[in-house]
Amino acid sequence: MKTIISLENVTKDYGQGDIKVQALRGVSLTLGEGEFTAMAGPSGSGKSTLLNIIGALDRPTSGKVVVDEKYLGGMSHSALSRLRRDRIGFVFQNYNLIPVLTALENAEYVLMLRGVPAAERRDRVRAILKEVGLEGKEKRFPRELSGGQQQRVAIARAIVTEPLLILADEPTANVDSKTGAALMDLMMEMNENKGVTFLFSTHDPSVMKRSRRLVFLADGKITYDGPYKDELLAVAE
Repeated sequence: MKTIISLENVTKDYGQGDIKVQALRGVSLTLGEGEFTAMAGPSGSGKSTLLNIIGALDRPTSGKVVVDEKYLGGMSHSALSRLRRDRIGFVFQNYNLIPVLTALENAEYVLMLRGVPAAERRDRVRAILKEVGLEGKEKRFPRELSGGQQQRVAIARAIVTEPLLILADEPTANVDSKTGAALMDLMMEMNENKGVTFLFSTHDPSVMKRSRRLVFLADGKITYDGPYKDELLAVAE
């Protein structure tokens, strides 16, 4: 199995001088191609910080981060931008859709940045929007869509580029349980049929239960890495 993510003794500090917060404290983690993994832990445990570092949105204070066999510490800002654009899909808790763009325009945005011809990207996006259950809603703006529909647009935007890795920060946090289950079904199908590697940050027990691997963080450290266990729920809030 090809290694997609490799972290070695990663730390992240915020603040200066005597006023510092250690968000991550010596995190080491390896994820292989095609894994479907959830990161859980109480608020402030470092989940979102870790996702941002893996996604090249932030840099660690120390330690080594390798994504797709590329050492992120040795890459320029422009090279990191290309890695994010070409190899990583993001699904954010608050969707991060552009309000003045339609569902189709939001979903095709990264393809446009890549320079994919208009006709080709429109065909690809329409096919993906149909796949995620949004056929007929291509021209709607985010304000005209429900929370679940907006999250589906975000997922479409992430997968239409056929990325190596999708990072999802609390993907079911702002939707009801039925919609959350449907979104998980969709992402599991993408994982199984397209081989996309998924890494989630979540508080949602249903996401934890359906993940094949659970990584639990507390106080910036990994305290558990293995299959889901019910007893972890008591400390995951």
